[in-house]
Amino acid sequence: MRIGLYPGTFDPITLGHIDIIRRSAKLVDRLVIGVAINRDKGPLFPLEERVEMIEGEMAKLSAETGTEILVHPFENLLINCARDVGAQVIVRGLRAVADFEYEFQMVGMNRALDSSIETVFLMAEARHQAIASKLVKEIARLDGDVARFVTPPVKEKLLAKLGKI
Repeated sequence: MRIGLYPGTFDPITLGHIDIIRRSAKLVDRLVIGVAINRDKGPLFPLEERVEMIEGEMAKLSAETGTEILVHPFENLLINCARDVGAQVIVRGLRAVADFEYEFQMVGMNRALDSSIETVFLMAEARHQAIASKLVKEIARLDGDVARFVTPPVKEKLLAKLGKI
């Protein structure tokens, strides 16, 4: 069984993330969405809410793709999370050259820690390349419309969290 791990903070999950997940699901038999706890980033949504949002989106996507998609919170090293879930592949989404520079360093470190786990990069679809959770939160915070960047359930939770509804 080919198992892939797509890690991130997902604060909140965006259409860009969902695009990468949909395309990753074609490459593996099981896709694990690793939700990083990452206290240093100071997420808007607590872990439980991020996991809940992702699970809500993944139920539909799993049925659509026929790939088992699981959600797995983690707070350890990414390579250890990959080992924990039995992943042979780590999937990373790229939006721009700046993403690649950071990811290139991460791949080197991960390969030094465990050369048996490969990293695969997927470019975001052109219409999703500008989407970043940080920017989506800022747009929502400043009363902009985020409907083009997140699903309706995520938009509702985001606006509620910001006290906008």
